[in-house]
Amino acid sequence: MAPMDQIAGIELGGTKALAVLARGTEILASERIATTTPDETLGALVDLLNGWKRDQGYAALGIASFGPLRLDPDAADYGLMLATPKVGWTGADIAKTLRAASDCPTRVDTDVNAAALAEWRWGAGKGLDSVVYLTLGTGVGGGVLVGGRPVHGALHPEIGHLRLRRASGDDFPGSCPFHGDCAEGLLSGPALRARFGASGATISDDDPRWSFVAHDLAQLIGALLLVTSPQKILIGGGVGLGRSFLLERAWQHVVTDLAAYLPHVSDADPVSLIGLPALGEKAGPLGAIALGEAALRDARA
Repeated sequence: MAPMDQIAGIELGGTKALAVLARGTEILASERIATTTPDETLGALVDLLNGWKRDQGYAALGIASFGPLRLDPDAADYGLMLATPKVGWTGADIAKTLRAASDCPTRVDTDVNAAALAEWRWGAGKGLDSVVYLTLGTGVGGGVLVGGRPVHGALHPEIGHLRLRRASGDDFPGSCPFHGDCAEGLLSGPALRARFGASGATISDDDPRWSFVAHDLAQLIGALLLVTSPQKILIGGGVGLGRSFLLERAWQHVVTDLAAYLPHVSDADPVSLIGLPALGEKAGPLGAIALGEAALRDARA
């Protein structure tokens, strides 16, 4: 019999997948696998899950994946990767492939919805009703949590593909293969490389082109404040965690742009509304664990 307090989680990202075995927030084992082709990556994850199931056991599996994904459990293509900029992954059957290795209660959601769930349960969103988790990394995505539940609908929030007002004088066309200058095409790691001609991590904080990036980030934050009315926006991902100075610059734009329309956005201090994830890089894998715990609770209900 599988240990009833152990959960397996998969965080499937655009550049890497992280598999964890955990008891609550205590990570018992973890493995990192490069995200290459679906056959290679999912195959390696299946082998790992099979080994953990055989040697240590777990009661449920949570899968937190980049998207877009079909999340309606009644849909014929539930857990399937829809059209994605990640080459070769459109049509990959994420849920079916990984669930088959586990034969236990399983829940699938986007990586950003899962990260929002983890921060709500154990991190910077604890005690709040509404949280947005925004990730700036290989792509740009946003998870929206209301009343402790990730927001779903016809699909799930696709915040990274919002097209927003551009800064005057900014002629960068954007890098998204679908929309050009949507949020992902302007703020993701690949977008920064295309804008700067080198990795954003190598560019000095004083480079004047960061002012355009700060403007774009401010446009995205302002849209989230107006549309989702979150009590907290948490910004993670490699770009978000690695370039925290952008937050202060972007916030100045947010305050100016909203022009005192929102009473809770009335000064230059973003701490109460905007922040970094308390769980840091663990938000994603612990989000997968939170999904597995939810699947187990539903199975026992």
